[in-house]
Amino acid sequence: MRKNLRVAAYAVCVRDGRLLLARMPGVDGTPEWTLPGGGMEHGEDPYDTALREVEEETGYRIELVGLLGVDSIRRSLRGRFGRTVDHHGVRLVYEGRVVGGELRNEVGGSTDLAAWQDLTAVPGLRRIGLVDAGLALWRQRPEAGRPAFPGE
Repeated sequence: MRKNLRVAAYAVCVRDGRLLLARMPGVDGTPEWTLPGGGMEHGEDPYDTALREVEEETGYRIELVGLLGVDSIRRSLRGRFGRTVDHHGVRLVYEGRVVGGELRNEVGGSTDLAAWQDLTAVPGLRRIGLVDAGLALWRQRPEAGRPAFPGE
């Protein structure tokens, strides 16, 4: 089985009770919301990754207020030629604050729409688990950088 490690950085940006999200196609092609951010390039600092990715996906320049924590996932995915891939995603989640730019959609990238979503509406959105993990980190601010989910 092929192994794949992906390190990425994301930002939780909350303003006036709304969360900044980006929309991307899900595995089956159905759009899903995610936190703005993405994969690190070789040699890039995760801090810089979060700044770059948020600007690419939303048009906003942000400052990172602090590191909220790390979300780590592992799952088997279907790779090319039907091979199974053991995927491990390590996602650094920062708190960000918009300092400039204008909201716009990414062109030619991994997302197609950027929008502010009311925090109360987020549970009803089709979203990836990272959104919930990021919000849990933002709300709980755990010392160890790992959110507690119900049942843990």
